[in-house]
Amino acid sequence: MIAPLTIAVPDEVLSDLRARIRNTRWPPPAPGVPWEQGADVEYLKALLDDWAAFDWRARERELNRFHHFRAEIDSVSIHFVHARARGGHGIPLLLQHGWPSAFVEYLPLVPLLAEFDLVIPSLPGYGFSQRPPRANYRSVAALWHELMSELGYTRYGAGGGDFGAGVATLLAIDHPESVIGVHLSNLEIMPEIVSPPSEAERVYLAQKQRWDEVERGYSAIQSTRPQTVGFGLTDSPAGLAAYLVEKWRSWTDSGGNPDRVGREFLLTLLTIYWCTRSITTSMRDYFDNRWHGVKLAAGDRVRVPTAIASFDHQFAFEGSPPREFAERLYDIERWTEMARGGHFAPIEEPELLARDISAFFGGR
Repeated sequence: MIAPLTIAVPDEVLSDLRARIRNTRWPPPAPGVPWEQGADVEYLKALLDDWAAFDWRARERELNRFHHFRAEIDSVSIHFVHARARGGHGIPLLLQHGWPSAFVEYLPLVPLLAEFDLVIPSLPGYGFSQRPPRANYRSVAALWHELMSELGYTRYGAGGGDFGAGVATLLAIDHPESVIGVHLSNLEIMPEIVSPPSEAERVYLAQKQRWDEVERGYSAIQSTRPQTVGFGLTDSPAGLAAYLVEKWRSWTDSGGNPDRVGREFLLTLLTIYWCTRSITTSMRDYFDNRWHGVKLAAGDRVRVPTAIASFDHQFAFEGSPPREFAERLYDIERWTEMARGGHFAPIEEPELLARDISAFFGGR
């Protein structure tokens, strides 16, 4: 069953949010360089001042200009935006966000991809989508395939970044008869190294290991004890903002400025996570994919045409995977090195991403 949805946060939820912001207990500033030990106190104080004054109702009206729906699929309530092509018919494209993001990351692409039928869902457990007891790349791919079938799309393209890239990959592996192509803005599922790596691959893997050593603490806790972390992040606006904004600063082509993607966008994202109490359920992606996740079988490969737009200009990690690394898993038809943009390409560089998507899928 699919029904229209209007975003309408209750007044009491917004009032409670503002009261909690006013009553924040701040930690002492960290010694040394700002942001070196995590979120900067002075930045967070200014951000929360703006959050307390944020006109959510105006933003809500803007969001409701898009066509939102709720679908019940396998007893899971899923939210998605459906933007039909100008003229009434276009290639269907399923576009998917990751963590710590939301469907709003992809909304800038809607006017830029007006020749396509766009379906932009909220991942299970994010924002306005329910999370089942267990969910991984493969189970979410099955949900999305059923959603596209319910919408009448038997053939469609799939794209995304972060967890969305992982889901798109499993859609292509499990439903190659339906997926006409895959477009990824970063790699999520790492290919198996079954032959000696090239020099470029060795350099990339060494860079990735160094990044893991200093940046991946969040993943360790979220893949083992997400519920424990969730208590504080669900109870404290300052805690939620510090946790998420530090990632957006680090993972974008920000130059160290978290507002690179726009403060209104950050406050919109934070408000969605806060008002839906979805931070804990979103973090379970790490737990479920680690302990109940997908193990690719020998010979598993994405054999549908694949495009990769390499936007990996993250502030805290310079370096993109070389093409030969991705070709271990994907049949790559198009590979584009982007001069700017990071992990969250749809909101960082929507025009660059939209042009690449159009060039890849146009005419299929």
